[in-house]
Amino acid sequence: MNTMLQSLFNAWKLPDLRKRLLFTALIIGIYRLGCFIPVPGIDLEAISGLTSGGGAFGFLNLFVGGALERVAVFALGIMPYVTASIIMTLLTVVVPSLAALAKEGEAGQKKINQYTRYFTAALGFIQAIFFLFLFKSEGAFGGESQLTWFNGTLVVLTLTVGTVLIMWLGELITQRGIGNGISLIIFASIVSRLPSGLYKMFTTMNPLYWVLMAVIALLVIAAIVYIQEGQRRIPVQYAKRVVGRRVYGGQSTYLPLRVNMAGVIPVIFASSVLILPVTLAQMTPWAWAQSLANAIGPSSWWYLAAEVLLIVFFTYFYTAVQFNPLDQADNLKKYGGFIPGIRPGRPTAQYLDRVLTRITLPGALFLAAIALLPQALIMGLNVPFYFGGTSILIVVGVALDTMKQMEAQLLMRHYEGFLK
Repeated sequence: MNTMLQSLFNAWKLPDLRKRLLFTALIIGIYRLGCFIPVPGIDLEAISGLTSGGGAFGFLNLFVGGALERVAVFALGIMPYVTASIIMTLLTVVVPSLAALAKEGEAGQKKINQYTRYFTAALGFIQAIFFLFLFKSEGAFGGESQLTWFNGTLVVLTLTVGTVLIMWLGELITQRGIGNGISLIIFASIVSRLPSGLYKMFTTMNPLYWVLMAVIALLVIAAIVYIQEGQRRIPVQYAKRVVGRRVYGGQSTYLPLRVNMAGVIPVIFASSVLILPVTLAQMTPWAWAQSLANAIGPSSWWYLAAEVLLIVFFTYFYTAVQFNPLDQADNLKKYGGFIPGIRPGRPTAQYLDRVLTRITLPGALFLAAIALLPQALIMGLNVPFYFGGTSILIVVGVALDTMKQMEAQLLMRHYEGFLK
């Protein structure tokens, strides 16, 4: 504890890091303020049953920090941007022109980010229209006859602009703050629901369950930290080189391959992909679509099975995007490095790909198991649990990533970091 406090004190002493921390706190404060500013012209009591009953809207309300139940400016949250990012990432792999842009470095990435922003605005606009008709069917405008073109346009534009503003705030945190901005916004949304969730748990659960839930939560957090920090170290040997009168190389090091190289991104992607169609289906006027949405909602086994498959898929997909074994093998060969017992070049790339495939599988299955465990307790043992495994994974994973970035800033200035 003393080491942690000393590290926090060291971080606060650094002017640059202090500015980044204050800027991050300011942006998160602005985001939380936008979650309490309601969209004008909507009767909140008329739609109070949408999120109170749980289901897809209750799950979505958790990810937007309660903004949906207040119909706030940020009611759509960051999910349109996450969905747009997923689609653009997939298109980058299959569309040759986008793949060529991705290989152009920073200029190409800026262009792809620009397309993602446009796509986010389009998805937010479509989702805002669906919400408008949902609010109309619930009588949120004082009856269907009270909905005018002015009111409808105001609601749709406000929600769409709110989504674009959240996207901008997240990018500001990434550029000028600490941590990944989008992940931190989701982190802040989930943490903001913690007091109300704990209050419900303490007022509705048997005291014996309090201890059980506390033990389960601690074990899950410890397991998440253990897996997130786990890595396979590939030994690397560098050959000696003579440049002029100096001898370079000859040292031994290792190439760290993390068990879960994708972090919490697969969990966020899987939740976004699943919750969007279920939410849109519940907004439609057709009874069969609403019945189907209820049958495959977040509390159903179908939803959990699909979430497990998507988490495994996105773990492998995002790992492949982040780490290219062929490029890594070429870099090792370029600088005179080799893995003992493995020939440089393509055999090294094949070896790295085989090792990465093997260690990614347990990491992906672990993410899926943690996401499934709390919901299984709710459905199988009839134990109320107000924060699912998805929420715990995101909170712990984002906290670890942010601490690592702060630690890197401290180590650059010769201070001890947070992690030992």
